[in-house]
Amino acid sequence: MNTRDLRYLVAVAERAHFGRAAQDCNVSQPTLSTQLRKLEDYLGVTLIERNAKSVSLTPAGHDVVKRARQILAEVDDLLTAARVSQGPLTGVLNLGIIPTLAPYFLPWFIPLTKLRYPKLQLIVHEDLTSRLIDSLHSYQIDAALLCLPLPVADTEQLPLFDEPFWFACPLQHPLAKAKSVSEADLADERLLLLAEGHCLRGQALAACGRDADATKGVDDFSAVSLETIIELVATGFGCTLLPAMAAGRPHLPQLHFKVLPIDSLNASRRIGLIWRQGYPKADDLTRLAHLVREQPPRGTRAVGAVAPHRLP
Repeated sequence: MNTRDLRYLVAVAERAHFGRAAQDCNVSQPTLSTQLRKLEDYLGVTLIERNAKSVSLTPAGHDVVKRARQILAEVDDLLTAARVSQGPLTGVLNLGIIPTLAPYFLPWFIPLTKLRYPKLQLIVHEDLTSRLIDSLHSYQIDAALLCLPLPVADTEQLPLFDEPFWFACPLQHPLAKAKSVSEADLADERLLLLAEGHCLRGQALAACGRDADATKGVDDFSAVSLETIIELVATGFGCTLLPAMAAGRPHLPQLHFKVLPIDSLNASRRIGLIWRQGYPKADDLTRLAHLVREQPPRGTRAVGAVAPHRLP
């Protein structure tokens, strides 16, 4: 048994498809299948259920995959530690990011990191907060950009910046002519919000002085992106709250709606970096965090110098 075969197994578990897993591992499908058969023979258990329509793990397979991820993470950490002498932020970094941040933050962040740390290979994983936390604990990602604070054990959390919310409404809306809106203005306003699972939903409700579980005055959608909500506002379908980076894009004035600041201490979200305790290149993540905090994205507010917050 070797780490290569464990990587093949983890790839099949993640892809649920031999062909795509083989592509991810840069080998032919017959090679991958043969090695996994040998791994099963070596362990004396069936790891994968195979049929013409699907690929799935057996109960024993799920257990082995969980352990394989931990083993591979330890091996990768060993390699990472051995490469420290090459300089900071070199090699691969698997970074998670939430969907309501990714399309607005990454076009600014990636060129910045490439300029400062050209040897860094950044691999981005966009997903909801709960699934990114699972990926962090299962060693599928190294760190994640999420909204803080988060009650997640065995993690380090470092705030990067605060991002204000803006109120977006159709041009014919009664508040469209105001210079700003207050929490009281938004208390009874019907809002278009992303459905449960998106942390932005609860944050937007809090900015309006409402409970995070409130349903009155909320139009939920199963939209997977904030862009869908923006287009609905542009067509006059309703109002919403936008994070500053989404509200400040150059093409937004071309859309037919108004964007107004909100006078409320609750009308913002804190973006931060989170990683596992004991991650061997925590110093590199701190460097990456400081790079963002030195010159935070336009429309956001810098967070004062603080040490990472550890949750036991």
